[in-house]
Amino acid sequence: MTTTYLELSQDDGGAHKFYEVTVDGTVVTVRYGRIGAAGQTQTSTFPTVQKAQAAAAKKIGEKVRKGYAPAVPGQRAPRAVTRRQVASAPSTVRSVAPVLWRFRTGSAAFGIHIDDEHCWVGNQAGDVYTLAHGGEVLARYQLPDGVKCLVADDFWMYAGCDDGRVYDLSSKLPFAAYDIAADVDIFWLDIHEGVLHVADRAGRLTVIDHEDEHQWARGGRGEHAWMVRADDRAVYHGDTRGVTAHAPDGGTEVWHTATQGAVLFGWQEDDAVYAGTAHRVVHRLAKRTGAVEATYRCDSSVYSCATSPGGRYVFAGDAASSVYCFDRDGTRLWKLGTGGGSALSMQYRDERLYLVTTDGSLVCVDASEAAVTAAQQGSVPVARDVKLAAALPTYRAATAAASVTTVTAAPAGSVVVECVRDGGRTRIHVVSEGYDPSWHVQFPRAIREPGARYVVDAVHAAAGGFYRVRGDIRRLG
Repeated sequence: MTTTYLELSQDDGGAHKFYEVTVDGTVVTVRYGRIGAAGQTQTSTFPTVQKAQAAAAKKIGEKVRKGYAPAVPGQRAPRAVTRRQVASAPSTVRSVAPVLWRFRTGSAAFGIHIDDEHCWVGNQAGDVYTLAHGGEVLARYQLPDGVKCLVADDFWMYAGCDDGRVYDLSSKLPFAAYDIAADVDIFWLDIHEGVLHVADRAGRLTVIDHEDEHQWARGGRGEHAWMVRADDRAVYHGDTRGVTAHAPDGGTEVWHTATQGAVLFGWQEDDAVYAGTAHRVVHRLAKRTGAVEATYRCDSSVYSCATSPGGRYVFAGDAASSVYCFDRDGTRLWKLGTGGGSALSMQYRDERLYLVTTDGSLVCVDASEAAVTAAQQGSVPVARDVKLAAALPTYRAATAAASVTTVTAAPAGSVVVECVRDGGRTRIHVVSEGYDPSWHVQFPRAIREPGARYVVDAVHAAAGGFYRVRGDIRRLG
């Protein structure tokens, strides 16, 4: 058995990753990832020892030409992952927002998503919690690293983490659905029809398809890209220099609009994108032209923003622990204290405004007209402090094939998929009747084994011609 270990580390804060190739007879194992991390592993089997050695030599040669060099594992230290450093001052507003309930996650939190059934929150400890709209904690997911953000696509939920991966939380067994390049420090994500859009620390935009294949990337005009939103029309990317719209295929820049200050957060409606900035404003930009249609002025740097449906009301959270509401044209309707820290992320739904604050809390605010009017007059409800249930279901991410349960037969109503070699790649296809066998299945790379069959609760067709897994994943043995 022979092992070749290579590293690529750039002093300017760029790439800091390793690539290891091991040849054991006819089996070639490739391990890669960020220096200091366990990384991802892929295994291939070849007909002869000679073909295995030739394939390994080709892989090594490709990496050397890209700047990788021989190294000794463990000699070079891991590079620290960026943690968003934010300041939060107490609110100067005497009136406090009508907080209905508050859930403290125990660690700084950025991720939030509110859907028809659940409230989701993810924190820097790698915990993701689901709650009912009334505040009851329903489940906990434990991921290997800190959660930067949560995004949803139809009924699939994804968490972008500091280990450079994006985890699918739609099943009881979370798995890495996308593995971003090791030198990409994720700041924010959006997903549209299975295509993932990644904004990062360096101000870059990276686009990856449903099979975890890199599609295109563009350098930003600035740094620290905290905003990315996508639709059929374009990808909207915000950094320290403003907002840029790119064509969905990355071929052209549609428009660029400079903003008053660095963009710290982004939101979108059907015809407009909203950019909250460090210069105390939220801009509404026309999606078609990039023109500034309205400006919403706050009293401190804007950490987050959101709208009610259609943009009728615009909400903003600032660095001084205050939350604002504006009408569509920019008139400030109210400003209230959060009763805690500054809102790092927010989302409006059904007359409630959900915030994630600097102390790691998920906060539910009654944003109805009657509740806000009462709050301005000093009458607010007593906020309920939500506690964890004693027997809370906890689901941990699958990191290896050995962690998947083996069953001897497929349960009634389940779907069988098979791992196959296709054009030099390891893919998953559905083998149960009633499905298109040529379509690929989005499936965790960490648990793929060529020739193995797996049982899943269901698969659903997604836009773009592929299947997504729904429910538990078990190996059929």
